[in-house]
Amino acid sequence: MVEHVPLLIVGGGPAGLAAADTALARGGKVMLLDEQPGPGGQIYRNISDTDEDRRKILGPDYAQGTSLLGVLERDGLRYRPGTTVWEVTPERTVYYTEGGQARVVTADRIILATGAMERPMPFPGWTLPGVMTCGAAQIMLKAGGIFAAEGAVLAGSGPLLLLIATQMLAAGARIEAIVETTPARNYMTALAYLPRALRAADYLRKGIAMTATLRRAGIPWYKGAHGLQALGADRVEVLRFTAGGKPRELACKLLLLHQGVVPNVQITRSLWLDHDWDAMQRAWRPRLDEWGETGLAGIFVAGDGAGIVGAKASAIQGRLAALRATDASAGEGAPLRRALSRELAIRPFLDRLYRPAMEFLRPGDGTIVCRCEEVAAGQIREHVRIGCLGPNQTKAYSRAGMGPCQGRVCGLSVSEIIAGARGVSPGEVGYYRIRPPIKPVTISELAALAEEDEPTG
Repeated sequence: MVEHVPLLIVGGGPAGLAAADTALARGGKVMLLDEQPGPGGQIYRNISDTDEDRRKILGPDYAQGTSLLGVLERDGLRYRPGTTVWEVTPERTVYYTEGGQARVVTADRIILATGAMERPMPFPGWTLPGVMTCGAAQIMLKAGGIFAAEGAVLAGSGPLLLLIATQMLAAGARIEAIVETTPARNYMTALAYLPRALRAADYLRKGIAMTATLRRAGIPWYKGAHGLQALGADRVEVLRFTAGGKPRELACKLLLLHQGVVPNVQITRSLWLDHDWDAMQRAWRPRLDEWGETGLAGIFVAGDGAGIVGAKASAIQGRLAALRATDASAGEGAPLRRALSRELAIRPFLDRLYRPAMEFLRPGDGTIVCRCEEVAAGQIREHVRIGCLGPNQTKAYSRAGMGPCQGRVCGLSVSEIIAGARGVSPGEVGYYRIRPPIKPVTISELAALAEEDEPTG
C-alpha cells in the first residue's frame, strides 16, 4: 500500500529535527524517516539515550542536541527510525526499507537532510586493519561509551581531529600522538578570512581551548606532516611520515584518520539535480535557492548535505526549508537568514585553513583509491592516458565505484585524480552517475513491492 504525506523529511540530524519542529509548529503533518536507531544524526548520535557522564565527556556542543528532542513528542509527527531510503523519484515518491520490509510513500514536499560523510584520506597503508576514521571512533564513543584500550595515533586535519582528541582525553583514553597534516601555507592564506570569522568568535575560542587542553596533556604533536605511510604485516604497526624536515616513525596499533567532511549527495545525484563544484570545500553541492529548494519543485535540501555548515547552521537551514515547504511568506525567513549569515561567517576561514593537502586529494600511483574493487590511483591515471575522460568511464575500465559503497568512498578521489591527470578542474571532470537503489535492497523486498502492486480480483 502506498502512503501519502504532506511533508516527508529524510534524516533525523539537526537539520531534519529542526525542519520537523518548524513544520509542526505551523500546523503541518510530517513523516520523518531516519536511518539511525535514534534521533540526532551523526553529530548528536544517541543523544536521547546518553547519560550525564558521557554528555560531559562529549562536551557542551553535543549536549545541545537535547534541545531538539522535544519535536518527537509533538502531535502530527510520524517518526520512523531504523529506516533506509533507497530511492527518491522526481515525482516525490520515496522507497524505503523498515524492519526488512520495503515500503513506499509519496509526499507533497520532501526535505532531504542526509548530512555529511568523512572525506576519504587515501595514502599507502590506509586499508590496513587497525586504521579507521576519527568519525568511526567517535560513533563508538557516542553509541556505547567505547574507546580504544590501546593508545591511538590521530592523523589528519580539521576541527573534528581536535574534537575527537579532546573527547578521548576526557574519556580517559591514551593518545600516543597527533600527526597534523595541515600544510603550513594554509595558515597564511586563511588569514585573509579571519576578519569575517571574528563575527563567529565563539568557534575560534573553542578551537583555541581544545588546542590548549591537548597541549596541557603533553601529547606529542607533529605539525605540517606529509609523506604518510602506514606499515604492518597483518595490521598497522608503524606510521611513517616527515615533519619539521625530519623523517619520523611512530609505533602504532590504532591509527585514526580525518581529513574533513563532505556533503552526502547520493540522493540528490540520483535525482539528476544540478550540482556545483565547491573549490573551497573540494566537494560537490546541490544547486539550491535561498530556501534550500532544488531545481525540482517541492524537493529541498538542508544541512551538511547542501554544503558543510555545521550543526547550528544545519538546524537553521532545516527551519528555512520547512517554512517554504509550508508556504511561508518571503519575509518570514528573514530572521533565520540573518542568524544563518552569522553562523556561516566562520566557514571560509575553516575551509581555507583545513583545505586537504594534495597528497590526499590526488594520491600516488600505488595507493588504493577504490577499496571495494581494489583500484589504485595509478590505474586511473593510466585510463586517462588511453582516453578516459570522467568517473563514469572508469567503471567500465576498472570497476572503480561499482562496489558495495557505490562510490561513496572513492568518488571524490577518482574525480580529483582524473582532473589532475587531465589538467582541468574536478568541476569539468564531473562525478559518478548515481542510480537507485542507492542503498542495498534485497530481491525479496522488491518482489514484495511488486506483489502489492498486482491487481486483485
